[in-house]
Amino acid sequence: MNYMPIIFRTVFFYFIVLILYRIMGKREVGKLGIIDLIVSILIAELVAISIENYDKSLLYSLLPIVILCILQIALAYLSLNVPKARDFLDGKPAVIIKNGKINFKEMSIQKYNLNDLLMQLRINGVRNLEEVEYAILENSGQLSIFKKNIFNIPTSYPFAVIIDGKIQDDVLKSLNKSRIWILGILKKQNIKLDDVFYAFYKGYKTFIIKKSDLN
Repeated sequence: MNYMPIIFRTVFFYFIVLILYRIMGKREVGKLGIIDLIVSILIAELVAISIENYDKSLLYSLLPIVILCILQIALAYLSLNVPKARDFLDGKPAVIIKNGKINFKEMSIQKYNLNDLLMQLRINGVRNLEEVEYAILENSGQLSIFKKNIFNIPTSYPFAVIIDGKIQDDVLKSLNKSRIWILGILKKQNIKLDDVFYAFYKGYKTFIIKKSDLN
């Protein structure tokens, strides 16, 4: 049996996949989102098939891998520039614990049960729920935990109400606020919505970072 074609294809696809992942961006090597995971699995399957069927042309596997790469870049660009597409493709972070209280309704929406929550707390070194003030389920499935301070004094989590000129309606709803409220704040400060890079609500105050201030 001639092992050279197998060796060649293994080395070839190693560098091809390495180059493609560099092209697709560094987000690929971190926590994978749903789209990233799908692309990674498909690429791995195509590479495995090509190595096993070394008697067939490389183009049969290389072409669909390149198509997947182009599709991923296109979706990443769409996600970056279209907020609704970003929400559909990447999802949104979900507040699982707020002010030390579990949000069971949000857990049900996210299909996130109590065993999942307790496991994530243990992984992060949290012995019981009383230590947690806020817990956010990120798009990657990782739980970000904010512990209470040593004096157990309630603190405020910064809720993003505007991101890149887009009002976050779901965040406003959780704060029992409306678009009229945030637009009123912008009007008082003579700030246009399109000029807002990031605005967050914390401790009954709204903090605004303008795009014009970053230039």
